[in-house]
Amino acid sequence: MIRILSSPASIGITDSLSLPPAEQRIADALVSSPVLYTYPNEQQLRFEIALRARIVQAAVDLAKSRARFAIFRFSRCNSQFWERDERGGFQLRPGVPPSKAIGDIFINSELYAFECATAIVIVFYKAVLDTIDTSAFDRLFDRLLLYDWHTDRDLGIQTKKSKHFLPGDCLYFKNPEFDPATPQWQGENTIYLGDGLFYGHGIGIQTEDGIIAALNRKRKRGATKSAYLLSEITQVNFAYLSQFSRPLDGFRFPLRSSFIAGTLGSAAFLRR
Repeated sequence: MIRILSSPASIGITDSLSLPPAEQRIADALVSSPVLYTYPNEQQLRFEIALRARIVQAAVDLAKSRARFAIFRFSRCNSQFWERDERGGFQLRPGVPPSKAIGDIFINSELYAFECATAIVIVFYKAVLDTIDTSAFDRLFDRLLLYDWHTDRDLGIQTKKSKHFLPGDCLYFKNPEFDPATPQWQGENTIYLGDGLFYGHGIGIQTEDGIIAALNRKRKRGATKSAYLLSEITQVNFAYLSQFSRPLDGFRFPLRSSFIAGTLGSAAFLRR
């Protein structure tokens, strides 16, 4: 369910889609969720929908790219944009715009190899780049380092307990009895794409059962405990990043006629 604290006096529900299909699916998912999502205004809601859609697209693009899975020891990057440090992380070269460096991962993907946590961070940065003003991106992330879950504080990564997730959320599959010889498979960081599909770097786009089956093949001999999906989600700070948004199309609550709209004081509510 969605609650908007500052909204028009009335809400119009329409079956005509004024959002792109990918964004409409996320709007529908927000309204259908049993979780109450609260926004101070329509602009922040519109921004989150757009950013979530771009997170999904960036994950799909990375899955289709030629970037490979590699543990930190064997990671690689394009030295024109990044300096590989002793840990296997990628430090932005001095004088290189962060926007160009992140974009290069998707342009010259064959030059890159990294593990799954770094892949999720790359997806988040690429999606933010595609949603906020480029000059703001270069200013916010001018000391960019891609290494495991190391992120710039302006990305606002936060993890919370929840069984309910939406397209664009990061979820973790834990493998409690992984093979000690391959500790990189102790779990898999994934992006939920919607429609029951997840992207995990090194595994690809799979269903929940597909991710679990792939991890179970990486267990130690005699293992009896299956991999499983943790009840927690990791997100960027949508509200903070919204202040740097590129211009977005207007928002008219383009939701299905099966949804219920109402107001309470100055707040608007949308639910299924």
